[in-house]
Amino acid sequence: MQLARTGDKPVGVLAKDLGISESCLRNWLAQADTDDAGGGPGRLISAEKKELAELRRRNRQLEVENEILKRAAAYFARKNVLPK
Repeated sequence: MQLARTGDKPVGVLAKDLGISESCLRNWLAQADTDDAGGGPGRLISAEKKELAELRRRNRQLEVENEILKRAAAYFARKNVLPK
């Protein structure tokens, strides 16, 4: 980030030198600004983005597990093999 912040080279030239797209570098710079500012309305810092991604992954896993349990309960109800 310091390379881009010094302003010695335009962002486009710096991105090309690094072998990444200009938009990628600009996104990184914007995220670094957000992290430095501590977030803000509608802006998540990196740690919050990581936590949100983990929570979404966990939610999907729980939804799959819940669906499996629903199907198992329906199966056993049809077969009438639930313990009395």
